[in-house]
Amino acid sequence: MMEIALNDGKGPVTLAEISATQGISNSYLEQLFAQLRKNGLVKGLRGPRGGYRLARQPSEITVASILSAVDEKIDTMRCNGQGNCRNGEPCLTHELWSELSEALYKFLDGITLAEYVDRPLVRQISHQQHPEADAEAS
Repeated sequence: MMEIALNDGKGPVTLAEISATQGISNSYLEQLFAQLRKNGLVKGLRGPRGGYRLARQPSEITVASILSAVDEKIDTMRCNGQGNCRNGEPCLTHELWSELSEALYKFLDGITLAEYVDRPLVRQISHQQHPEADAEAS
């Protein structure tokens, strides 16, 4: 999603490009992008200049929404919030882990793709990973 957000307005990004840049297998990306598409976060474009682009503005997509779309749990509790950690009852640290999970979700839900891609370090890393984009812009 970061690759697509960084290229927002420049055209679609292929899974092959993301795979090469981020070192993620193409088959795993296909699984993730099926979920992202199903949840309305990306749109697929077919054809020779096809690929994926964001289905909404980067300012409308939070990191938490991305993780939720691909069924990644934002939960630090081994009981998944059920309160049955110890023989069907909450464990001594259940409340602590519950509060941490809630704080983590709020943190990730408070960061949009737009905000994240505007961070100087993110831009710097992107330029290092895509030196050809800098050459084309010159």
